[in-house]
Amino acid sequence: MVVCLMRVLDTAALLHWPVHELNGNICSVGQQAELERVSPQRWMLVQALDIDWRDANAAWLAQARECAAQSGDLPRLSDVDLEVLALALGLQLPLVTDDYRLQNTMKFSGRESTSVDTKGAKQVWTWIRRCTGCRHTTEVPEDVARSKKGDVGDCDRCGAALVLKRKR
Repeated sequence: MVVCLMRVLDTAALLHWPVHELNGNICSVGQQAELERVSPQRWMLVQALDIDWRDANAAWLAQARECAAQSGDLPRLSDVDLEVLALALGLQLPLVTDDYRLQNTMKFSGRESTSVDTKGAKQVWTWIRRCTGCRHTTEVPEDVARSKKGDVGDCDRCGAALVLKRKR
């Protein structure tokens, strides 16, 4: 008898895992456009599989934003990342991802994550915002601007750019 463990899959799993590993798992509806943009051929294949495509509800998205803000990873997570995180947290399922920010947030919240094709995060890091001018530090708020790189706001004290730094 084969027991299938249901998991939430990030786009990396959809791109790189063998087809038989994808069946019976959960993905975010938002990943469909991302997968089609990144690999139209793989998207055509994935459409034929038994994947449970879901939207994360508002409460789960709020929980994901809060957990990611507390760990400090929120500024570097995309909308699709947040949807995937929300599904994993809300459904209380393991998350399969190579994204270290997602792995870190899952570990921070005490939840399980596994990697697709990397060694995975070994420890939990927390992040803070630090001013490049006056060096003042602040926690990462839930309404922080998000982008994959660059600054994460302006300092309230001196107006210089804020960057993410590992909290020591």
